[in-house]
Parts: sequence; C-alpha cells; structure tokens
Amino acid sequence: MTRYPRDMTGYGNRMPQAAWPNGAKIAVQIVLNYEEGGENNILHGDAASEAFLSEITGAQPWPGQRHWNMETIYEYGSRAGFWRVHDLLKNLPVTVYGVATALARAPQQLAAMKAAGWEIASHGLKWVEHKDMDAEEERAQIREAIRLHTEVVGTPPRGWYTGRCSMNTVALVAEEGDFAYIADSYADDLPYWVEAGGKDQLIVPYTMDCNDMRFAIQAGFTDGQQFEGYLKDSFDMLYAEGVAGAPKMLSIGLHCRLAGRPGRALALKRALEHMAGHDGVWFATREEIADHWAKVHPPVHIQRPSQMSRADFVAAYGGIFEHSPWIAEGAHGLELGPTHDNAAGVHNALARVFRSASEDQRLGVLRAHPDLAGKLAAAGRLTADSTAEQAGAGLDLLTDAERATFTDLNTRYTEKHGFPFIIAVKDNTKASILAAFQRRIDNDRATEFAEACRQVERIAELRLIEKFG
Repeated sequence: MTRYPRDMTGYGNRMPQAAWPNGAKIAVQIVLNYEEGGENNILHGDAASEAFLSEITGAQPWPGQRHWNMETIYEYGSRAGFWRVHDLLKNLPVTVYGVATALARAPQQLAAMKAAGWEIASHGLKWVEHKDMDAEEERAQIREAIRLHTEVVGTPPRGWYTGRCSMNTVALVAEEGDFAYIADSYADDLPYWVEAGGKDQLIVPYTMDCNDMRFAIQAGFTDGQQFEGYLKDSFDMLYAEGVAGAPKMLSIGLHCRLAGRPGRALALKRALEHMAGHDGVWFATREEIADHWAKVHPPVHIQRPSQMSRADFVAAYGGIFEHSPWIAEGAHGLELGPTHDNAAGVHNALARVFRSASEDQRLGVLRAHPDLAGKLAAAGRLTADSTAEQAGAGLDLLTDAERATFTDLNTRYTEKHGFPFIIAVKDNTKASILAAFQRRIDNDRATEFAEACRQVERIAELRLIEKFG
C-alpha cells in the first residue's frame, strides 16, 4: 500500500459558493510585503548578502560580505517605495506580510500601516530560505517571529506567510500559532481547509502571477503596462466567473522596493481604478476573507477512503462491483491520496483493478450480476443496491406480459453470451432497457463482453456518486 499526500483535486467540479458580503462578484485582496531590513545580510547574522527579488536579476550571494548595491536597492523600498505605495493604497484594505525583524527596524512605516487600518500578518522572523532548516530550528524561528511581532506591533499576528518555506512550514506554523489563516499555498482561487499541526487550518492561497516579483525574475514583466494588463485580465476573468455565479478571490502581491518604483506604481494605480470601476467588488484584507470563510464554510470532516484501513475500505466499497470484494482489496493497495477521497477517485481506483484483471476474473464479475427482473428479484434475494436500482427503473412493477418478455430475453441472452444482460438501469427507463436488450442480444460475444464491462463500470460509478452524496 502506498499513499500520495498531495491533493490534486481540491474543489474539482464541486466549487463552493463563496457568498462574499453583499453579493460581491469578486474579492480583491492586496498584499504589501514588508521585507526591507529583514533580508540576508551579515549585519543580521547571516552568512552572505541577499540575492533574491531585486533589480539585479540573477544576483549571487556574497559569502561573508555586505553588498552595497543590493542593500541600497532594499533601502529604496523602505525609504521611498513604501511611502509611494502607502499613499496609493492608504484608503483600501491591505494585508501587510511583515517580516518581524524588518518591522522592528521600521517604526515610522509601522505607524503608517496601523493608521491606515491595514492588517499586519507575519512574514516570518527573517526574509531567508527555510528549505534547509531542520524542523526544530524552523520551529524556534516561528516562535520568535510571533513573539517579536507581538512586541513590535502590539498584537499577535492572525495571518502567516513564510514565502521561502520548507516542507515543514505549514504544519509547524499551525502547531505553534493560533492563526486565522496560513497563506503558504498557490493552489487555488478560494480558501480551503487542511489538517495540519493536529487541527483544522484554513489556507488562504497567495499568488506568484499577479505579483510584482515578476519584475525581478527572468521572463517576467519588463514594463508597467505588462503588469497593468495582466492584473486587469486576471480581474476581468474572475469577475466574469463571479457574474456567472462562481465568485473567486484575486490576490495581488506587492513589494515596496518593486511596486514602489514610479513606473510600476502608476501601472498599479490604473489597474486598481479599473477594478474599482466595477459593481460588486469586495476589497478585503486576508483576515477578513479568512473570517468570512470560516463562518460560511467551516471545516467538514469525512471518512477519507485514502486513510481507511484495508478492512474498512473493503467493508465500504467491496460491494460496489457486484459480489466482487477482491476489486476493493486491490484498489486499497494502489497509490491513493486526498485526490481519491471522492466518488470519482474511488471509482477510478476500483476500475483500474477491474480493467487490469484477467478475462476470467472480469467474466466472474459479469456473472455476479443478477438477471433484470429475474428470479432473484422475485425472491427478494438481490443486494440492496441492485434492488434499489431495478425498482428505480420500474422493474419491480412489471405486468405479467412484461415479465414474460424479460424472462425470455434473459434466457436467450445468457445462453448466447455466457453472462447476464447488464445495463446501468439508473441511466434508463423500462422502455429504453427493453430497447437496448433487444438491440444488443444479437451482437457477437466480444462486442457484448466489452459493452457489459463498460456498463459494470458505469453501475459502480453511479453507486459511488450516491454513496458520496
């Protein structure tokens, strides 16, 4: 048995209704990353200079040395860029991802953030990589980030985003803090719940595409119009989806040293004016979005097939393929994960085992199915699923003439092909079943064997859809 931990499905085709306040068609969420003074620097006890997200594309760290150009680029963000962005956004709800050590070195900027009523979430202790930290070192940094943030800001953070995170980050943050949300994900256009740190943790995903960081990477934005156009196109697409009844969230990521440059700030201004010119736009902090989601869509606990024991899995799904529990036994041993914790996922796993079985094994599954309106039905000896399915098509209320017709067809079909006539009765009516029976009875055996196998898979699919609700 193997298990695959990634969730490749998410909401899938069962998108929840966001129900944004006042019937908003879209939630627009602006993040300002405040990292200046928290980046890699030997003054901060780091081994080398910063090399990430600056005007020096492709910069390399300088071990044991300060990097004058890099330092002054970051200083532009705190000295000039922050104030330009603040002036542009001070009347809008904004979430600040504040690096704790950077906020401690920015009392005037912090006061301006608070005066504007912005949410100040934690962006970790320092703006450094965490991928190579062991779990206990990262845990210690998370604890210190929360402590220092609370000391500097005056209140503990309710949101968290590390950014340069490790595979342990989300679990450690959920375990160490009481956070309304964690933003270390790029996996969706809506918030979603995960089990992390021994509890239900809300994830409010962030973005790397509607993000000014693309000015600082190769093959990114080269001028303000590209940034503006991309933000507008993203908004227009999501707004149209909201008008059509499926509201989403647009995240916009900004950095003081990047978006704070004049040519980029003006492009941002035009994009925001475009958004504000539409009705039904909810500009919100991430904290507001998290609180709304937790109220409207609290976590739901289900028994997850991928986490079931073999015995429980077979007990739950062993009858999906009629009287063939060996299929569920085989499916439990496949590489299952969160993406299989739904009707489509379990059906795919079961069908894989059925399709890979020998012809004799598949023939056994076909022969395990009862005749339609046959002797077992009359004697009340069908499985509960088969009983409900046949009754749903009216096969339990046949006239004497109809019953005689079915009996004749059952006998002729089985004698010719060696297995009973199989059809997904939930997809049919009594009339269409009879028509299919009469049409298929004269097919050759290979054609009917293939068709019967397809129908068996469809019956299994319909049973799982009903089981999962």
